[in-house]
Amino acid sequence: MNAFAKNISGIILLFLLISGVMILYQSPTQKPTDVSLSQLAEQLNNGQVEQITVNQNELSIDLKDKKQEKAIKESEASLTDTLSNYGVDKDKLKDVNITIKEESSASFWAGAILPFLLPFLLIGALLWFMLRQAQRGNSQALSFGMSRARMVDPHDKKKQVKFSDVAGAEEAKVELQEVVEFLKHPKKFKDMGAKIPKGVLLLGQPGTGKTLMARAVAGEAGVPFFNISGSEFVEMFVGVGASRVRDLFKQAMKSAPAIVFIDEIDAVGRHRGAGLGGGHDEREQTLNQILVEMDGFETDTNVIVIAATNRPDVLDPALLRPGRFDRRVTMDLPDINEREAILAIHVKNKPLEKEVRLRTLAERTPGFSGADLANLVNEAAILAARRNKKTIGIAELTESIEKVILGPERRSKVINQKEKEIIAYHEGGHALVAANLEYADPVQKVSIISRGHAGGYTLAVPIEDRSLHSYKYFLDELATFLGGYASEKLIFDDITTGPSNDLERATQMARSIVTRYGMSTLGPRTFGKKEELVFLGREMHEERNYSEKTAQEIDQEVSRLVSEAYDRARGILMDKQDILKKIADALLEKEILEKEEFNAIVGISTKKD
Repeated sequence: MNAFAKNISGIILLFLLISGVMILYQSPTQKPTDVSLSQLAEQLNNGQVEQITVNQNELSIDLKDKKQEKAIKESEASLTDTLSNYGVDKDKLKDVNITIKEESSASFWAGAILPFLLPFLLIGALLWFMLRQAQRGNSQALSFGMSRARMVDPHDKKKQVKFSDVAGAEEAKVELQEVVEFLKHPKKFKDMGAKIPKGVLLLGQPGTGKTLMARAVAGEAGVPFFNISGSEFVEMFVGVGASRVRDLFKQAMKSAPAIVFIDEIDAVGRHRGAGLGGGHDEREQTLNQILVEMDGFETDTNVIVIAATNRPDVLDPALLRPGRFDRRVTMDLPDINEREAILAIHVKNKPLEKEVRLRTLAERTPGFSGADLANLVNEAAILAARRNKKTIGIAELTESIEKVILGPERRSKVINQKEKEIIAYHEGGHALVAANLEYADPVQKVSIISRGHAGGYTLAVPIEDRSLHSYKYFLDELATFLGGYASEKLIFDDITTGPSNDLERATQMARSIVTRYGMSTLGPRTFGKKEELVFLGREMHEERNYSEKTAQEIDQEVSRLVSEAYDRARGILMDKQDILKKIADALLEKEILEKEEFNAIVGISTKKD
């Protein structure tokens, strides 16, 4: 309808424009004056007329003083007879140039027919545009069920990705290398009677490189890569998604050997029969069609389906059975060596200062995904350009780490001196408690500059990557969380809203110690079972598999852990209150304390580094 309205508006505007141009073209620059025949006769006798042009009954008169006039004569008589009747001297009339214009037949018929024909022409043009719009709508309706997958041509070198462009994930590459070999040399596997998996499911947290890895498989194999998101199958009308699935697999079969990549497959692959939607639900129809298409592959079909998700727990079991997505490849967060390799790829075309050590950056970014590291390097490049520098230094990269974790600095935020002092003691409390606990993460930086929603922050980073955490580590972390709360209460004998997030994290950790890790006096068991309501977003429901008495014991154990952690933090701060004051004074003066400055104030060696 919008395109139709634009076409009609264009026709009307064009018609008005042409009409305006014709009116301006036909209109004389000076409008002639109407005169009577008697006045014309008098002017002729006075010798004022230079030329008369006769067009049927209309007279166009050009005077010798360059003025123009017009008059009307009788239709029955000629001009000379009319002027003679008005007493015009024949000798005077001979001096006037009289021109007779005969109307052409085309002009006559145009003037007679065009006023009646023009409305029909406009109506015809309107109908033509309506029919054209209807045909376009029909073509769009026919293409509504077509696949919207984007194909990456294997011969397009600019878009080609290889395993060398994906740092880390060596185990995933080994698993996927078999897929590459099958697509390149299928006969080798068929001769051994081996069947390559029809579907490969890539699992991993957001940003771990699932899509990049799928593209790398296609690049290594040199086959077409069909890329589509799971949400692109789902439409308001039932059956459209299933039609798009059929068309997608039809295209892939024509281009075989090929790879079909479905990103975020949990958009259509969630558990069926959860009580909402019913069998006619569009999402379920789409999922059913995917299952049928994957089962419909022949044994010699060189089409591999790769899907990615970060929520494998919500997928329908039919997707995961043998014959469909029977091979699962996990993309973990990179370790320190992999982070260093990923950083090397992202800084390849960026000018770095000689002092920059990627190993140091890798050590300070535990828990970062590949996307986080790419964002870190990009933010550092933007920051260096903003500072009019020619190279990227360690200062920009370090600041970018904090920006990725906490958000940008808010130096313009106005904080009064009293609040600034409270923040300094609060962050000093966190840092001092962490520095005096054996299993706590070492402090890398303390700042009272606001970032994101935090008024200040203490950056504590583990020396090495950890996949397992001990009970002693949790106890030290609990005490570190409560260091800010204990510091405020010790110094000011009052509590602000600042430690609210610390208390929330400490309570959650203590509850996890009791209910998930079996590290409490309640014994080696877990309590409660969390389930997600599949169709209701991220709403969580906890099934209580314990009694009310046990619930009371859990609450008591959580309170005990938090209280003991607070007592440990308070004891450390009371013993080292003079050092706490030095840290706060230094923060009030400099706003930021790096690791070396902080260790010098606390008087500890770098044994944790």
